[in-house]
Amino acid sequence: MKTVNIHEAKTNLSRLVERAARGESIVIARAGKPLVKLVPLGEGERLAPRRLGFMAGEISVPDDFDSMGADGIVEMFEGRS
Repeated sequence: MKTVNIHEAKTNLSRLVERAARGESIVIARAGKPLVKLVPLGEGERLAPRRLGFMAGEISVPDDFDSMGADGIVEMFEGRS
């Protein structure tokens, strides 16, 4: 396990991330004291890609969506409807 100081980590972040992605664990230290560990994500930890439009046709938005509750809002702020 390699240990690097914060300055070196900031300078070489992309290289360190590549090494971690290949399976190496890297400790980042400040003044020689370990603070954090840079490790690769496991398969279960990786986020699944977002799927746009996966609920197409399953929901509907009413035509008056933009004005829903407008009367109540005007009443609350202005005291009239």
